[in-house]
Amino acid sequence: MAVGEARPGYELWRPNREKSASLTTRILAVVLLVVSAVLMLIVLLGGWDVLVGGSTYGIIGLVMVALYLLLAVMTWRWSRGALSLTMALSVLFGIFFTVGASSWFARDKPGFTESALPADLIGLLVVLLVPVQLALLIACAIGFQQEWHVEEERPIGSGDGSGQSDDVETGSLAGAS
Repeated sequence: MAVGEARPGYELWRPNREKSASLTTRILAVVLLVVSAVLMLIVLLGGWDVLVGGSTYGIIGLVMVALYLLLAVMTWRWSRGALSLTMALSVLFGIFFTVGASSWFARDKPGFTESALPADLIGLLVVLLVPVQLALLIACAIGFQQEWHVEEERPIGSGDGSGQSDDVETGSLAGAS
């Protein structure tokens, strides 16, 4: 029998996805991913003219924004692997943002090319991205511990939405572990 398939007469049930803590964590992770993507896009487009490496790094940045939006969709759909990849990228981007923030504040001297947005504003947005990445890392770590991937089989029609159904023959709760 393949993974993700139930025996005839049974359905797959994912009890940890029904918990309010899991739903809240999922929503928080998706919101933080979208906020990160929007802030990164503003910084990228606002500083496009002064990117070191030109449009090549700009295109790489756009791919990273698209990747964060894809991870938001995958997290919303409970896809496996999205949380672990998001945690890895949030650590990586957190380091990049921490290191790169000071360079935007150093651009207020004469001789530097002006960006579309003021350099101080871009620097502030980059500084704001650091705690957003930290919050994203924590939210995904909590979601990872909630074991969203756990699947159980139960007879079709036995679920009432609460995750527990009485088994008359054994006298136990089918949803209890």
